[in-house]
Amino acid sequence: MPKKDIDILDVKSLRGPNIWTYRPVLEAWVDIGELEDFPSNTIPGFYERLSTWLPTLIEHRCSIGERGGFLQRLREGTWPGHILEHVTLELQNLAGMPGGFGKARETSTRGVYKVIVRAWHEEVTRAALYAARDLVMAAIEDRSYDVDAAVTRLRDMTDSLCLGPSTACIVDAADDRDIPAIRLNEGNLVQLGYGARQRRIWTAETDRTSAIAESISRDKDLTKRLLSACGVPVPEGRLVESAEDAWDAAEDIGVPVVVKPCDANHGRGVFTNLRTRAEIEAAFAVAEEEGSGVLVERFVPGNEHRLLVVGRRVVAAARGEPVSVIGDGRSTIRELIEQQINTDPRRGSLEDSPLNPVRLDSAARLEIARQGFEGDSVPPAGQSVLIQRNGNVAIDVTEQVHPSVAAHVALAARVVGLDIAGVDLVAEDISQPLEGQRGAIVEVNAGPGLLMHLKPAEGKPRPVGQAIIQHLFPPGDSGRIPVVGITGTRGKTLVARLVARLLQLNGQRVGLACSDGLFLGRRQIQQGNAAHWQGARKVLLNRAVEAAVCENGSRSILGEGLAYDRCQVGVITNLDPDAPLPEYSIHEPEQMANVLRTQVDVVLPDGVAVLNADDARVAEMASLCDGEVIFFSLVPASPTLAAHRAIGGRCVFARDGYLIMARGQDEMPLVELASVPVARPGQPRLQVENVLAAVGAAWALDVPAGLLRTGIETFALNHAAPASGLNNHSTGARSAATAA
Repeated sequence: MPKKDIDILDVKSLRGPNIWTYRPVLEAWVDIGELEDFPSNTIPGFYERLSTWLPTLIEHRCSIGERGGFLQRLREGTWPGHILEHVTLELQNLAGMPGGFGKARETSTRGVYKVIVRAWHEEVTRAALYAARDLVMAAIEDRSYDVDAAVTRLRDMTDSLCLGPSTACIVDAADDRDIPAIRLNEGNLVQLGYGARQRRIWTAETDRTSAIAESISRDKDLTKRLLSACGVPVPEGRLVESAEDAWDAAEDIGVPVVVKPCDANHGRGVFTNLRTRAEIEAAFAVAEEEGSGVLVERFVPGNEHRLLVVGRRVVAAARGEPVSVIGDGRSTIRELIEQQINTDPRRGSLEDSPLNPVRLDSAARLEIARQGFEGDSVPPAGQSVLIQRNGNVAIDVTEQVHPSVAAHVALAARVVGLDIAGVDLVAEDISQPLEGQRGAIVEVNAGPGLLMHLKPAEGKPRPVGQAIIQHLFPPGDSGRIPVVGITGTRGKTLVARLVARLLQLNGQRVGLACSDGLFLGRRQIQQGNAAHWQGARKVLLNRAVEAAVCENGSRSILGEGLAYDRCQVGVITNLDPDAPLPEYSIHEPEQMANVLRTQVDVVLPDGVAVLNADDARVAEMASLCDGEVIFFSLVPASPTLAAHRAIGGRCVFARDGYLIMARGQDEMPLVELASVPVARPGQPRLQVENVLAAVGAAWALDVPAGLLRTGIETFALNHAAPASGLNNHSTGARSAATAA
C-alpha cells in the first residue's frame, strides 16, 4: 500500500473572535496526501485501535448529535482531517481542558484541510495537535503509541502554563458576567475589562490591594498589635530574640504556647501546643530559619479556621482538621503516611489539587517526637499518631459562622487594609462568639488561596470567584469602554480616523489603531500599520483610553482574529467581489462575506452595526446582529432603507447634496456635503460613503448632532495620515482615502 502521511503545513493562532467562533482557536492547514483516498472504514483495524486508545471518544457527539456520534462516523468512514480534530480535542480534555469547539473543512486544494480546534492555551493546543497527528498515524500504520505518556506531557504543560485555579475561578466568574479578560503575563496577572474601565487581579490580589497593607499582613507582630488596639481578639505574646528568651516569654504567658516566625507564610515553621523548655527551644531554632523574627504566643485551644473576606464581608469559611495515622504493628510512620494519607486522590502537588501531600518536615518531626516517635518508628497496631495539627483538610463551615465572629474577621481585614484577605482564627466552636471560648484571630493574609473554598474536602463549594467579581464590578458594570470595530474592503482607515476625531470632540480620550499608526488622543505613539490584533490590543490595555477605535482588515481577521471579544459598534464599509484572498482559500464573494461578518457577530446586544445598504452582501448581515442596525446609503430611495425606516430604524444617507440622519420617518439634515472637505463634489463616491459610515458610528455612541457637524466640516484629507501626529498636514492624504 502507498506511503500515507499527515503533513501539518501551517498553524495559525486566531487569538480572538474569528470566522469560526467567538473564542480563540488554532487553525491548522493539514495535507493528508494519499489518505484522501482512504477514509477510516477502509483502513484495517483503525477503528479498533483508536477507540481502544481513546475510549472517551464515545462522548463526542459530532454531527450525529448523540453520544457515540463520532465513533459512528468513524465506522462508516471519515477522513483524517476530521479525525485529527476530534483526537486533538480529546487529548486536551484528558489534559484538563474539557470541552471545546472543533471543525474540519476542505480547502480548494485536494487533500488539504483546515482543522480548527479551541485553544485554551496556544502552546498546549499546538502540542496536542502534533500529538494527535502522531497518534492518528500510529493507528493508521498499526504501530504502538503511548497515550498515557502523551497525556502526561500535556497535563504537565497545562499545569505549568495555564491560569491557576484561584485565578481561573475569578476569570470564569468574569466571563459569566460578560466582562472581558486579558492575561498580561505567563503567570496569574489578568486584566478584567478594557481601557479606563479595567481592573487587575493577581490570583486573589487586586489593584485595590495596598502594598502597605500587604507588608503589614506579613509582619505578624505588627498585625496583632493593630488588631488588639481595635478590639479584635488576638492571643497574648511577644517577639523573642533567643531560645532562652522564648522560654522566658512562655513562662510569662503561661504554657502551652505557640512558636512561629514573624513573617512566614503557609504555616511554615509554626509549632503549637508546646509545653516544655526543650520543645520551645527546638521550635525556636526552626522558626528562626523561616523568618526574620520569632513570636511566642498563648496557645489557643480549638480548631483552626480560614475565613475569606471580600470587600467588607465574609464570603466563605473552612475548618482545618488534624492528620493522623493508625499503626499496624509492621509499617514505619513514614510508610504509614504514604499508605494512609498520601494515597488520598485529593492530595497532590498539582496546583488544582485540593490537598497537599504530607511530608515529614521539621514541624511534623517535632510533633511525633513529642509522642515518643521518629519517622522510622513502628507504632503498635491500633495506636493513633498525630502527624499535623492542621493537615489542610478543609471542611466548609460557611453557614455556621456566628455573626459576631464574622464581624471580628471583617474588621481584622479592614484594620490591616486588605480588600481581600484570608483570616486565620482558632476556636472550639465557630458558631459561638470568640470571647466566651477564648478564641482568637491568629493571622491576616494577603493573596489567600481559594481552592479550599472551591473544592472543600467536605461541604458545599462556595462561589468565591463571583464574590470577587462583584467586589470589583458592581451590578451593571461590565468593565467595558466603547469599542468601535471597522472592517470592509476599502475605506476603513478614513472611517476609523474620522470616528476617532468625532469621539475626541465629544470629550473622550480615544485610542485608535489603524493603517496609519497607533494614536492616543491627538498624539501618535506608533508609526506604521497598526490595523492588526497587536495594535488593537495595545489600545485596550491602555488605562488612559476611554473609547477605542480599531481598524480590522480581512487578512488580520483571517490570520489573527479580533483583539476584542465584543464591541459597541461594528462598521462594515463595503465588500469588493473582485478582491479574493487565495492564500487563505477565500475565492468567492460569499466566502469574503463570511470573513467580514465576524465584525457584526461581536456587536453587543445593546450595541449597533453600521452597514452599507448599497452593498447587498453587507446589508444582508443585518439579520446577524445581536443589537441595533444603522444603515448608510447614497441611494435615499433604496428598498433596504425604506424597509428599515418603516420599522423605526436609523439611517444616514445623502440626498440633494445634504447628509441626512433619519429615525423612522423623522429626518434631520445634518450638513450640506459641499461643506465637508472629504465629501464635497468632485471627491470619489467612496469618500461620501466613508463620511456616512463615520457619522453613523458616532451617532450610535450618542455624539450630539452639533459635534457631528463640526467634526466632519473641519476634517480634511490632510488630517487623515500624518507622519507623526493628528494635525501634521504634510503627508498621507491619498493613503487614508484608499487604504484597504
